[in-house]
Amino acid sequence: MMRKTIWLSAVLLAAAGPALAHPGHETSGFLHPFSGLDHMLAMVGVGLWAALLAGRKPVITVAVPAAFLAMMAIGAAAGFAGIKLPLVEATILASVFVIGGLIIGAVRLPVAWAMAVVGLFAGFHGYAHALEAPPEGAGSYILGFLAATALLQGVGLGLGWVVHRAVGDVGVRALGGVVLAAGAVVLIAH
Repeated sequence: MMRKTIWLSAVLLAAAGPALAHPGHETSGFLHPFSGLDHMLAMVGVGLWAALLAGRKPVITVAVPAAFLAMMAIGAAAGFAGIKLPLVEATILASVFVIGGLIIGAVRLPVAWAMAVVGLFAGFHGYAHALEAPPEGAGSYILGFLAATALLQGVGLGLGWVVHRAVGDVGVRALGGVVLAAGAVVLIAH
Protein backbone atom coordinates (compact mmCIF):
# COMPACT_ATOMS: atom_id res chain seq x y z
CA MET A 1 0.00 0.00 0.00
CA MET A 2 2.77 2.44 0.94
CA ARG A 3 4.68 1.78 -2.28
CA LYS A 4 1.56 2.45 -4.33
CA THR A 5 0.92 5.70 -2.47
CA ILE A 6 4.49 6.88 -2.90
CA TRP A 7 4.49 5.85 -6.56
CA LEU A 8 1.20 7.66 -7.21
CA SER A 9 2.47 10.77 -5.42
CA ALA A 10 5.67 10.75 -7.46
CA VAL A 11 3.76 10.36 -10.73
CA LEU A 12 1.40 13.21 -9.85
CA LEU A 13 4.26 15.48 -8.84
CA ALA A 14 6.16 14.65 -12.02
CA ALA A 15 3.09 15.39 -14.12
CA ALA A 16 2.96 18.83 -12.56
CA GLY A 17 6.52 19.56 -13.75
CA PRO A 18 5.53 21.60 -16.82
CA ALA A 19 3.78 24.06 -14.51
CA LEU A 20 7.01 25.30 -12.95
CA ALA A 21 7.06 28.58 -14.86
CA HIS A 22 3.80 29.97 -13.41
CA PRO A 23 2.13 30.64 -16.79
CA GLY A 24 -1.51 31.25 -17.65
CA HIS A 25 -2.99 32.36 -14.34
CA GLU A 26 -3.79 35.93 -15.34
CA THR A 27 -7.54 35.49 -14.90
CA SER A 28 -8.02 32.83 -12.26
CA GLY A 29 -6.79 32.95 -8.73
CA PHE A 30 -7.99 29.37 -8.34
CA LEU A 31 -5.52 28.17 -10.96
CA HIS A 32 -2.53 30.06 -9.60
CA PRO A 33 -1.52 27.60 -6.83
CA PHE A 34 -1.56 24.83 -9.43
CA SER A 35 0.76 26.80 -11.72
CA GLY A 36 3.85 26.26 -9.61
CA LEU A 37 5.08 22.99 -8.21
CA ASP A 38 6.63 24.87 -5.29
CA HIS A 39 3.20 26.22 -4.24
CA MET A 40 1.53 22.83 -4.60
CA LEU A 41 4.22 21.04 -2.62
CA ALA A 42 4.05 23.51 0.27
CA MET A 43 0.26 23.42 0.44
CA VAL A 44 -0.05 19.64 0.22
CA GLY A 45 2.84 19.44 2.70
CA VAL A 46 0.95 21.58 5.22
CA GLY A 47 -1.91 19.10 5.05
CA LEU A 48 0.44 16.14 5.41
CA TRP A 49 2.16 17.69 8.42
CA ALA A 50 -1.21 18.51 10.02
CA ALA A 51 -2.28 14.87 9.55
CA LEU A 52 0.94 13.70 11.17
CA LEU A 53 0.48 16.10 14.08
CA ALA A 54 -3.20 15.36 14.56
CA GLY A 55 -2.63 12.06 16.35
CA ARG A 56 -2.26 13.82 19.65
CA LYS A 57 -4.30 16.95 19.06
CA PRO A 58 -7.05 16.73 16.42
CA VAL A 59 -7.51 20.53 16.56
CA ILE A 60 -4.31 20.73 14.52
CA THR A 61 -6.13 19.41 11.45
CA VAL A 62 -8.05 22.69 11.38
CA ALA A 63 -5.73 25.13 13.14
CA VAL A 64 -2.56 24.62 11.09
CA PRO A 65 -4.18 24.79 7.63
CA ALA A 66 -6.38 27.71 8.79
CA ALA A 67 -3.30 29.61 9.97
CA PHE A 68 -1.75 29.08 6.53
CA LEU A 69 -4.87 30.44 4.83
CA ALA A 70 -5.17 33.45 7.15
CA MET A 71 -1.53 34.45 6.76
CA MET A 72 -1.73 33.87 3.03
CA ALA A 73 -4.55 36.42 2.87
CA ILE A 74 -2.46 38.86 4.92
CA GLY A 75 0.52 38.32 2.61
CA ALA A 76 -1.73 38.99 -0.39
CA ALA A 77 -2.98 42.19 1.25
CA ALA A 78 0.64 43.29 1.71
CA GLY A 79 1.33 42.63 -1.96
CA PHE A 80 -1.73 44.58 -3.08
CA ALA A 81 -0.75 47.43 -0.74
CA GLY A 82 2.63 47.71 -2.45
CA ILE A 83 4.67 46.56 0.55
CA LYS A 84 7.96 45.04 -0.56
CA LEU A 85 9.09 41.70 0.86
CA PRO A 86 12.61 40.43 0.24
CA LEU A 87 13.57 36.99 -1.05
CA VAL A 88 10.02 35.94 -1.91
CA GLU A 89 10.83 33.09 -4.30
CA ALA A 90 13.64 31.82 -2.08
CA THR A 91 11.34 31.80 0.95
CA ILE A 92 8.62 29.98 -0.99
CA LEU A 93 11.12 27.32 -2.00
CA ALA A 94 12.46 27.18 1.56
CA SER A 95 8.90 26.48 2.72
CA VAL A 96 8.91 23.27 0.69
CA PHE A 97 12.17 22.11 2.27
CA VAL A 98 11.22 23.09 5.82
CA ILE A 99 7.75 21.57 5.66
CA GLY A 100 9.11 18.43 3.98
CA GLY A 101 11.79 18.20 6.68
CA LEU A 102 9.23 18.62 9.45
CA ILE A 103 7.25 15.75 7.97
CA ILE A 104 10.27 13.49 7.50
CA GLY A 105 11.44 14.19 11.05
CA ALA A 106 7.90 13.76 12.42
CA VAL A 107 8.50 17.02 14.28
CA ARG A 108 5.68 17.61 16.71
CA LEU A 109 5.46 21.24 17.74
CA PRO A 110 2.84 22.79 20.01
CA VAL A 111 -0.17 23.98 18.00
CA ALA A 112 0.76 27.67 18.26
CA TRP A 113 4.30 27.02 17.04
CA ALA A 114 3.10 24.85 14.16
CA MET A 115 0.69 27.62 13.17
CA ALA A 116 3.49 30.19 13.35
CA VAL A 117 5.82 28.12 11.16
CA VAL A 118 3.30 27.57 8.38
CA GLY A 119 1.97 31.11 8.78
CA LEU A 120 5.38 32.65 8.19
CA PHE A 121 5.73 30.85 4.88
CA ALA A 122 2.10 31.41 3.91
CA GLY A 123 2.59 35.17 4.01
CA PHE A 124 5.17 34.86 1.25
CA HIS A 125 2.96 32.53 -0.80
CA GLY A 126 0.07 35.01 -0.57
CA TYR A 127 2.36 37.90 -1.43
CA ALA A 128 3.59 36.11 -4.56
CA HIS A 129 0.04 35.36 -5.63
CA ALA A 130 -0.92 39.03 -5.21
CA LEU A 131 2.00 40.23 -7.31
CA GLU A 132 0.78 38.10 -10.20
CA ALA A 133 -2.88 39.09 -9.88
CA PRO A 134 -4.77 40.65 -12.78
CA PRO A 135 -5.38 44.39 -12.52
CA GLU A 136 -9.13 43.88 -11.99
CA GLY A 137 -11.10 41.43 -9.90
CA ALA A 138 -8.65 41.19 -7.00
CA GLY A 139 -11.33 40.01 -4.58
CA SER A 140 -12.39 37.00 -6.65
CA TYR A 141 -8.75 36.29 -7.47
CA ILE A 142 -7.89 36.12 -3.74
CA LEU A 143 -10.91 33.95 -2.98
CA GLY A 144 -9.89 31.69 -5.85
CA PHE A 145 -6.35 31.07 -4.65
CA LEU A 146 -7.52 30.63 -1.07
CA ALA A 147 -10.05 28.01 -2.22
CA ALA A 148 -7.39 26.20 -4.26
CA THR A 149 -5.02 26.32 -1.30
CA ALA A 150 -7.67 24.83 0.99
CA LEU A 151 -8.24 22.10 -1.59
CA LEU A 152 -4.52 21.29 -1.82
CA GLN A 153 -4.22 21.24 1.96
CA GLY A 154 -7.25 18.96 2.09
CA VAL A 155 -5.56 16.60 -0.38
CA GLY A 156 -2.47 16.50 1.84
CA LEU A 157 -4.55 16.00 4.98
CA GLY A 158 -6.60 13.21 3.40
CA LEU A 159 -3.55 11.51 1.95
CA GLY A 160 -1.81 11.81 5.30
CA TRP A 161 -4.75 10.26 7.15
CA VAL A 162 -5.07 7.36 4.71
CA VAL A 163 -1.36 6.59 4.74
CA HIS A 164 -1.14 7.00 8.51
CA ARG A 165 -3.99 4.56 9.06
CA ALA A 166 -2.43 2.09 6.62
CA VAL A 167 1.21 2.13 7.72
CA GLY A 168 1.60 4.68 10.51
CA ASP A 169 3.98 7.60 10.84
CA VAL A 170 6.58 5.97 8.62
CA GLY A 171 4.30 6.24 5.58
CA VAL A 172 3.57 9.93 6.13
CA ARG A 173 7.25 10.54 6.74
CA ALA A 174 8.00 8.88 3.40
CA LEU A 175 5.58 11.29 1.74
CA GLY A 176 7.57 14.08 3.35
CA GLY A 177 10.55 12.63 1.49
CA VAL A 178 8.58 12.91 -1.75
CA VAL A 179 7.86 16.57 -0.95
CA LEU A 180 11.55 17.17 -0.28
CA ALA A 181 12.70 15.35 -3.42
CA ALA A 182 10.22 17.25 -5.58
CA GLY A 183 11.44 20.47 -3.95
CA ALA A 184 14.95 19.57 -5.08
CA VAL A 185 13.61 19.21 -8.63
CA VAL A 186 12.12 22.70 -8.37
CA LEU A 187 15.41 24.08 -7.07
CA ILE A 188 17.34 22.51 -9.93
CA ALA A 189 14.78 23.79 -12.46
CA HIS A 190 15.12 27.37 -11.17
